[in-house]
Amino acid sequence: MPDVLAQGAAWLEDQRTRHMSRTVTYVRGNDSVDLPATIGRTEFEQSDEYGVIHRTESRDFLVRAADLVLGGQVVLPQPGDRIRETVGAQTFVYEVMAPGGEPPWRYSDPYRRTLRIHTKFVGMERGP
Repeated sequence: MPDVLAQGAAWLEDQRTRHMSRTVTYVRGNDSVDLPATIGRTEFEQSDEYGVIHRTESRDFLVRAADLVLGGQVVLPQPGDRIRETVGAQTFVYEVMAPGGEPPWRYSDPYRRTLRIHTKFVGMERGP
């Protein structure tokens, strides 16, 4: 008997990628790949040594795990990798990271098809 939930999750993932994504460039060193990503966010809370709560918001990129191919191999995100998002003549640059020892990515579905990559804005580039 087929796993109806897995089939439904695959269909939803396909719909998200088709209708709710934009092309971004994932960069690690000299390797890069253009892939569709859905933009999201995650709020992190940390308390300091005085008990003060600090809130940080991450810009997240949801991508299909199978699309993250660098150097001919499917890879997982690493801290320090960059994601370049072009809007008009500007390119926004984000670095893969998460605050307070949190992991910089997680699977976003129970079937490990979608990665939620946490990032921080680190710069902007202007087009020609």
